[in-house]
Amino acid sequence: MRNRKSSLVHASIKRTALSLALGACFVGGVHAQSNTSGAVVGQAASGDTITVVNPSTGFTRTITVGGDGSYRFSALPTGKYTVTRKATDGSTSSRDISVNIGTAATVSFVSAGGGDATTLGAVTVTGTGFINPIDVSSVESTTILTSEQIAKLPVPRDITSVALLAPGTVRGDAAFGNLASFGGASVAENAYFINGFNVTNSFRNLNFAQVPFEGIAEQQIKTGGYGAEFGRSLGGVINLVTKRGSNEFHAGGNVFYSPDSMRSAVPNAYLRNGTLRSDNSKDSEENATVAVWASGALVKDRLFAYGLLQYGRTEADSWGNVLAFNNTYNETKTPTWLAKLDWYLTDNHVLELTAFSDKTETDSDVYGNTPGVLNRTGKIGTVFTENGGENYVLKYTGYLTDNFTLSALYGHGEFSRSVRMRTASGLDVSYGGDLNVPATGCPVIVDARPGYRRALTGTYGSTCNISANIPSLAGAIDRVDSGDTRDQFRIDAEWQLGDHLVKFGFDLDDYESIAGTSIEGGRAWRYSTIDPDTVANSGDETDIVREQIVNQGATVKVEQRAFYIQDNWNITDNFMAYVGLRWDSFNNKNGAGQSFVKIDNQFGPRLGFSWDVNGDSTFKIFGNAGRYALPLTPSVAVRGASASLFTRQNFNYVSVDPVTGAPIDPVARGPLSYINGEFGVGKNPATIAAKNLDPMYQDEFILGFQAQLTDHFSLGVRGIYRDLKQAIDDTCDYSPIMAANGFELTDDGWVNANGDVANIPGAGFPYCRMFNPGKDAVFVTDLLGNGQLTTNTIDGALLSPKAKRTYSAMEVFFEGSWDNFFLQGSYTYAKSKGNTEGGVKSDIGQDDTSVTQDFDYLELTTDTYGYLPNDRRHSLKVFGNYQFNEEWSLGANLLIQSGRPVNCLGVLTLPDGSLHGYGASFMRCNNEAVPRGTAGRLPWTNSVDLNLAYRPSWAEGLQFKVDVFNAFGSDKYTSVNEIGEDGTTGARSETYLLPASFQAPRSVRFMVQYDF
Repeated sequence: MRNRKSSLVHASIKRTALSLALGACFVGGVHAQSNTSGAVVGQAASGDTITVVNPSTGFTRTITVGGDGSYRFSALPTGKYTVTRKATDGSTSSRDISVNIGTAATVSFVSAGGGDATTLGAVTVTGTGFINPIDVSSVESTTILTSEQIAKLPVPRDITSVALLAPGTVRGDAAFGNLASFGGASVAENAYFINGFNVTNSFRNLNFAQVPFEGIAEQQIKTGGYGAEFGRSLGGVINLVTKRGSNEFHAGGNVFYSPDSMRSAVPNAYLRNGTLRSDNSKDSEENATVAVWASGALVKDRLFAYGLLQYGRTEADSWGNVLAFNNTYNETKTPTWLAKLDWYLTDNHVLELTAFSDKTETDSDVYGNTPGVLNRTGKIGTVFTENGGENYVLKYTGYLTDNFTLSALYGHGEFSRSVRMRTASGLDVSYGGDLNVPATGCPVIVDARPGYRRALTGTYGSTCNISANIPSLAGAIDRVDSGDTRDQFRIDAEWQLGDHLVKFGFDLDDYESIAGTSIEGGRAWRYSTIDPDTVANSGDETDIVREQIVNQGATVKVEQRAFYIQDNWNITDNFMAYVGLRWDSFNNKNGAGQSFVKIDNQFGPRLGFSWDVNGDSTFKIFGNAGRYALPLTPSVAVRGASASLFTRQNFNYVSVDPVTGAPIDPVARGPLSYINGEFGVGKNPATIAAKNLDPMYQDEFILGFQAQLTDHFSLGVRGIYRDLKQAIDDTCDYSPIMAANGFELTDDGWVNANGDVANIPGAGFPYCRMFNPGKDAVFVTDLLGNGQLTTNTIDGALLSPKAKRTYSAMEVFFEGSWDNFFLQGSYTYAKSKGNTEGGVKSDIGQDDTSVTQDFDYLELTTDTYGYLPNDRRHSLKVFGNYQFNEEWSLGANLLIQSGRPVNCLGVLTLPDGSLHGYGASFMRCNNEAVPRGTAGRLPWTNSVDLNLAYRPSWAEGLQFKVDVFNAFGSDKYTSVNEIGEDGTTGARSETYLLPASFQAPRSVRFMVQYDF
């Protein structure tokens, strides 16, 4: 679906009576365009010359109409154009049109019967109330929003919030930040592009580089059916183009300010027994953003520049859990910038340079808190977090002939994930990435003893630990040099061959990540109680403490290659067929530079059609089918395929340090244990993943229609079905490998008939392996630790069921536009069902992309098939703007959405009466099965956003605006704690169903802007 640009900005568009009769488009259909440009297509008499001119830049191209009467201008920079046809007799006629990202504006100079359109007269009608003619050449599900449109809507100034206006998108779990789920996929399955450059943060696929919001010219949201040009995504694609300079000098600035005094309070969170757990009454948040920009011609008609500086600052107090030992004050600074150069060497050769920075610096001051009393006892220290970095993109476009266009792009991007800390006394706390030199600072303390034991001694905790209550850290410090580097090259060609528009290309994407974490203070201490008779304080209790050390650090890489070819074939004048073929290759490397997963030429076909039923762009039937693949993220290699250290050891203790919370002079109860085969040495890359591993891929099918009911209103319906055919995850159950090699479990370990004891786990025997759930897996293992590798094919049924995820939806979308009013919206009825969400796990907020606990053991998969976290059965979205007069306008945005399903995660009692080591991770509570999604649903949510804008006629270029988000203060909770039982004892968890997040509170944003 596409939004009308002209009606929103109230620019005057001239349409001839003839063009209305012929259904000529001014912003037309999608013709598999470049992801940074558009096109102009149409019909004219053979031999006519057609010229397009961008009045803002002077860019001009002229071609001669071919023998079939069609013409096409490919890869045009977005903007306004004048299209002029000169007939062989010297007569001329012109049209003014807009070209948007990924679209082809259709301008025909012949009548429906093939005659010269100019013979029917040139009566001109001026108005703004007409909707876009239906894009009869589109097989994609796409929404395009321009900066002018976005400015008229009450929407937060971030890319995700704009994407959530599109049908089929829902907000992801709060645990993963501000991300969207597209069509039932997890938030880790989307792709993001800026001016053709892939800016997806591929480390975990949970972030992306961003230009300053003021610099966005257009945002394209692809929710399905996208062509072979796009890949490495199972969810959706967000595609941006930035603003650029023109011959006219423009400059301006604006200020946005959201005061805390006009922000409603976030509700407090209570346990089910009514006890207060999170007191949010003192929480506060205030932010301001200032931007200045300028653009113009450095050389008229040839060299243009656009520059933007934007600075934002947010201050937030977060008090949180009343039992916590600390609370925080956060200050976030965003000193971002954007520069865009466009150099028209000639009218046939164009160079573009894009450079931008999205650095974000957050200083989190951590203060002490008396458990049970919300206060601040003194500053403990500060966490300094840096995210983002600089990106540079160079692109060449060559119009080599009238029918052949070539483009080439090179981009380099850097993204920091650095964390360092400093105590209140000035001592630096950090982790350098060396496995043998853990992070400095105070240890992490967890008191998991039952309440009756804590009542005797008080809750143990640290009054000097800085990071444990920072949600993004949870006690684990990223190494100071953590970050990512991307180098991308792609080349694309487009060739018009009669009725065939052929496009092909190749892209190379190398992504390197420096990563690793260490627990603050080098270790975490977890206190627990052994209580044989389970009777409180009966005298047989023993309090123990477990030491845990986890150090990781590696430089890992994924090399991605893709080749595609696609053809838009106009079989008849009103029926188009689309065929696309794509081949993806992925090569994942560990910290030693060794390949541990390599997949070549994964085939992804794409098919589609569009039928202009009436031949006048008023009624379209369309459909498409495609296969989409997703690579393994680099994050998997840091711990799973590279050297890492993970140890545990239990101790007895008598007393606890009142400051650090660590036990004093603990006495070991047993030997040190290495967990998951993480000994601090490298792993054999041949043993990390199944040798027959396939990428994660999904099939998608879409069928729909769209009808223009009047000149002012159109309505469409489409059905979508997505089926996850293959997933990638890890399995940690090695017993089937043991059985396949004749090993049996004894008191001495796994022993074969020769008395050999298996080396479990070891450098050649990883504790967990990558595999395709449900598929027979070919594993290579060093069974005895002697360097001799054994290959086994393990029946997939012994490891896990097949990964399943389906998404079925019916979308109804509409668009209306009148002289002073536009309205757009959608209703989606959807079901998302399966036994895996995908790359991440919202049930427990697990962001370990592709290595969730879903398939670690066969027992974990019982009763896991059901409605998934991104299942929002009903979604209604309506937004628009009403222009009272030239000075005043009102915008509105309505969202009504049903809640997601809830689970109850509990323990599994084994035949010997003990509890499974995975704790409360099973779809069961109170020793009874609770299948996925059957523990209820979260409440429906609704939100109404409003804005009022004033553009005084006495000061051209000046504008005032106020936005009110969640105007009626709806405060429903949007996620809860789904762990229903204590993972150690199996007792009912007091925090089950405790709200974990709420709707964003009501807030007010003021803006003043001046353009000249």
